[in-house]
Amino acid sequence: MRILYFTRSQSPHDVRFTKALAQTTHQVFVLCLERDMVRQWPEGVTEIKWKGLRPGQGWGQTLRLVQQLKKVIVEVRPDLIHAGPIQRVAFLVALAGFHPLISMSWGTDLLLEADQNPFWRWVTRFTLERTDILVGDCIIVGRKAASFGVSPDRYKMFPWGVDLAHFKPEGSALLRERLGWQDKMVLLSNRSLEPLYGVEDVVNAFILSAQSNPDLRLLLYSKGSQEARIQNLIHENGVEDKVFFGGLASVEELPDVYRSADLYLSASHSDGSSVSLMEALACGLPVIVSDIPGNQEWVTDGEHGRLFADKNIVSLAEKILKTESDTGVLLKMKKKNRELAEQRADWKMNFQVLLDAYNLAIEYARKGER
Repeated sequence: MRILYFTRSQSPHDVRFTKALAQTTHQVFVLCLERDMVRQWPEGVTEIKWKGLRPGQGWGQTLRLVQQLKKVIVEVRPDLIHAGPIQRVAFLVALAGFHPLISMSWGTDLLLEADQNPFWRWVTRFTLERTDILVGDCIIVGRKAASFGVSPDRYKMFPWGVDLAHFKPEGSALLRERLGWQDKMVLLSNRSLEPLYGVEDVVNAFILSAQSNPDLRLLLYSKGSQEARIQNLIHENGVEDKVFFGGLASVEELPDVYRSADLYLSASHSDGSSVSLMEALACGLPVIVSDIPGNQEWVTDGEHGRLFADKNIVSLAEKILKTESDTGVLLKMKKKNRELAEQRADWKMNFQVLLDAYNLAIEYARKGER
């Protein structure tokens, strides 16, 4: 099968998807909407060069790409197109009239962006009506898709999962040793430093809880537009000696980072099945996360960690202090979280759902069913 994988740009998730596809018997071609970087794709993946968009270009420039996309389709001759996010990327394929179309939600596209104004709602509905199979990573995305008319048989839930042999409880915790934090209670946040992910709330809750427990420490990983703001917040509150800024961790470094922590924190205001949450679970790390629907699909309060009221800094601080003080509960959570990851977050097992969705989309297209 010839697969055209059409995405916005190149993210670590795109690399993982295309690498896995290239290891099957399929021929894999990749097309990026934005021409924002020089990219290196996995062996066996062919990148298609085209005009594309510069980052920040609007809908007018996007719509002008339809004819270019049709030329790419003629050149590649794909058996199916896998496209996402829904707006712009999958939308362009829908405008081009190609089938079979596998549209993949990236969570935010349906949970937040679809309702930002009437035009985006129209784009979303137009695309989903012309999608053969919609793939999403959680129940809440499926429910949102249903509100746009997607029938249950056309939605396939595919939690992206993680490599359980790579992310595991056993192994080094060299970061913790290097920092000299072996006798401290170490918290970890590695969400993007953007308003959506609530990292500023995490830092404020840490500052508050550290007043009650001076042995708390915080590992902050990732980058984003709020980096300077968060660094200033740490400096202004005099907790620089209790916080380590690690920047972006590589895939190779991440397991050691998780194992160097005692608790994983996420104050995200919107999420599907968060990959970083699944990585933490796979490493046996107890978690404290916001009580948004996507997190509630993974975390049962008191079993895998704690849920706190979204956007409530005091609630998060209270959960940190309550959880870190109960070592017996933490040990039980570690075991349960690894078991949960093995049951539901296995990348190798979950990836088969995507391949099955491809076959189903082709079957629907052959029958003329949409």
